Amino acid sequence: MFKKLIDFDKWLFTKINQTTANSLFDAIMPFFRQPLVWIPLYLFFILFAIYNFPKKALSWIIGLGLTASITDIISSRIFKPLIGRERPCNDFEMVDTIRLLIPNCGQNGSFTSSHAANHFGIAMFIYITMRNSWGNYTYLFFIWAALISYAQVYVGVHFPFDILGGAIIGCSAGYFIATIFTKKIGSISLK
Repeated sequence: MFKKLIDFDKWLFTKINQTTANSLFDAIMPFFRQPLVWIPLYLFFILFAIYNFPKKALSWIIGLGLTASITDIISSRIFKPLIGRERPCNDFEMVDTIRLLIPNCGQNGSFTSSHAANHFGIAMFIYITMRNSWGNYTYLFFIWAALISYAQVYVGVHFPFDILGGAIIGCSAGYFIATIFTKKIGSISLK
């Protein structure tokens, strides 16, 4: 059963990494995984919080940072060393057939994706804490997290199940921290 899951994961990776390849995605997907693309968005939200809900902004920023820290620690320091799965670009069975679109594969483990854990954690935290103010627009953060995560597979550094594992960790941590935030601080209302 486990081998069938791994084989399916590798098959799905190949479909995403090779079959869906096109020049537009080849040009933009490597950028979606870069901090220079997504850090400005998160800095904007910090400034947005300070301006629009100043009484709760510091607590909200701490909750956001705590979510990102916890997801990163769980993914990078617990799961990756514990599982020890090689990245596709380091997997000796696949290394000659994948399309690696970035210069560095990374030497740490593949399962789970820290990018997926961090961004899905942030998406869940924002969704729960801000859904009363922003309504359906908070779903856009899950699309953003999914796009960043898809880029990880497309460029050749993660398997799809690495993304799924990271998304589960991220959503769980984001839900937990946001639930504590809303119980202690309350939901966010814009000015």
